[in-house]
Amino acid sequence: MKPDLPLVFTGSRFPVTRVHLVTFRILLVVCLLALQSLFVSFAQSTTDDNKPKDDSRKEEPKKDEPKRDDTATTEARKDDVRKDTFGKKFKPGDTLHMDVDLALVNVTVTDPYNRLVTGLETDNFRVFEDNVEQEVLTFSAEDVPISIGVIFDFSGSMSNKIGKAREAALQFFKTANPQDEFFLVSFNERAELTSAFTNSVEDLQSRMMLMSPKGRTALLDAIYLGLSEMRGAHNAKRALLILSDGGDNHSRYNESDIKRLVKEADTQLYAIGIFDPLGYRNRTPEELAGPSLLGEITEMTGGRVFAVEKLDDLPDIASKIGMELRNQYVLGYRPSNKAHDARWRKVKIKLRAPKGLPPLTVYSKTGYYAPSH
Repeated sequence: MKPDLPLVFTGSRFPVTRVHLVTFRILLVVCLLALQSLFVSFAQSTTDDNKPKDDSRKEEPKKDEPKRDDTATTEARKDDVRKDTFGKKFKPGDTLHMDVDLALVNVTVTDPYNRLVTGLETDNFRVFEDNVEQEVLTFSAEDVPISIGVIFDFSGSMSNKIGKAREAALQFFKTANPQDEFFLVSFNERAELTSAFTNSVEDLQSRMMLMSPKGRTALLDAIYLGLSEMRGAHNAKRALLILSDGGDNHSRYNESDIKRLVKEADTQLYAIGIFDPLGYRNRTPEELAGPSLLGEITEMTGGRVFAVEKLDDLPDIASKIGMELRNQYVLGYRPSNKAHDARWRKVKIKLRAPKGLPPLTVYSKTGYYAPSH
């Protein structure tokens, strides 16, 4: 029996055995499989490219709409924190209301020569409410925008003083900051809102020049109107400047009405008293009572009266009041008495003056009404 001999193909340059033929078949199968796999991948790719795209799944949410979480289940787990509640937008100019019981007190400090004392620190002040010392939580001595109402006396008794009174008002306006706002109440036998809140000092000046003094004096009505108008103020710091000779003889409101309103209003009152000399023969009982009336209602707010002895001093006094309003300390404390009982709380500010300073005088409001709820 002859052994199997390798299969040899003739007619070729190189002899081909059976082993070579098997190897060639294996390589051919491998190549065919590889080509088949490549063809299938190419066909799938072409099919995906020709399909219309579903843009709804990739659409970006509109600017005003929140992004949706499509993976969220319909039933949230109990321990999950909900994140689908959107915060309220806070636009510029909106008012943010916060429930914070913080009492603020404006304080002016002067030396024996009636000059302003600046540069004091928190530790130099002690605050007492109903004789109980309070902890000072906030302290500021910055110049902030002010809402100011000017209460101008155009009654007949001001006839010989009106020129200097106008000049004093103009000098006061010169101390203003760009962010300040003003309104003007003029009065004789009736009070009138001559100009609502404005930033235009020129407008107030022109309105004052058009008015002439005449009639009787309704000072208390003018103060009432000024405090009512102040409710529409845009600045937290508020003040009234009264220019008058002090006598009231034609108001509907009485002193007790105004004093009650002044206590309730968070507004400082200053007055320039253009009083006639004590020996002036034509002074009425109302005019004689003018200085004490203005003194009482201004002092309870932390302001004061500047009595004018010479008309030429009016512009300087008005400028001094403007500077005082811009150089005050503001103390903030949270009252230890938490009761919302609408009762009057007495406030007293005491000084721990630095060593080496002369005796100093403190001006601040005498109290406030607690909230009712």
